[in-house]
Amino acid sequence: MHANSVRLVQLVILVVIIGGWQMGVSSGLIDRFFFPPPFEIGGQIIRWVTDTSFYRHVGITLSETVLGYVIGTAFGVAAGVWLGLSRNAARIMDPFIKALNAIPRVVLAPIFVLWLGLGLWSKVALAVTLVFFVTFFNAMQGVREVNPVVLANARVLGARRSELLRHVYFPAAASWILSSLRTSVGFAVVGAIIGEYLGSSAGLGYLIAQAEGNFDAVGVFAGIIILAIFVLIMDSVLDVVENKLIKWRPNAAEKPA
Repeated sequence: MHANSVRLVQLVILVVIIGGWQMGVSSGLIDRFFFPPPFEIGGQIIRWVTDTSFYRHVGITLSETVLGYVIGTAFGVAAGVWLGLSRNAARIMDPFIKALNAIPRVVLAPIFVLWLGLGLWSKVALAVTLVFFVTFFNAMQGVREVNPVVLANARVLGARRSELLRHVYFPAAASWILSSLRTSVGFAVVGAIIGEYLGSSAGLGYLIAQAEGNFDAVGVFAGIIILAIFVLIMDSVLDVVENKLIKWRPNAAEKPA
């Protein structure tokens, strides 16, 4: 299907959902207290966007998300590549990694607040814990999926360990790692928002928590929609990065039908 056709279908689906929602509220089939009409939600979003103080909240959440995303990705990829290359280290660390991964991240939020306070870094720490394991497992699996024939040929040609990492392991694991990067964007946002929700004085999570405390469903839905747009923008940036880093991958138009 052509890209323009896909966009048209997506637009039709969005119009049907919003139109049906609005009609349901107007006819009384949907309780407006729990599901306020889309036009009121849109009005709240416009009021926020036209208020300059709103961008301070966006900037704080963006800072927490980006820091958590970058730090969690860096540690996750480094640990994943290390344990992917060293089977003995992976066997030793396996029970500890499983135990840490089994801990619900929400439980860690109050601990990070106690350790790091109500400022930026407690939210960053929570985002890091959410992002780390996603990238870690994908990086480790990607390294282990390297074609042994390609690896053997590179060694025959005299490639050193650093050259194997650069020219064999990382290219082979690139698809796995970039796939995890796309998934972990949402986790980074979730970490920042949960941290703000539990205790903060600014940020999009703070706005949502404030609206919930006032039983303002319009504000809650407006915050959720803004967060969704927030993630979609970051996902679009990742699309550009992915296309630049994996130039050897065929475009959708070049793939067989």
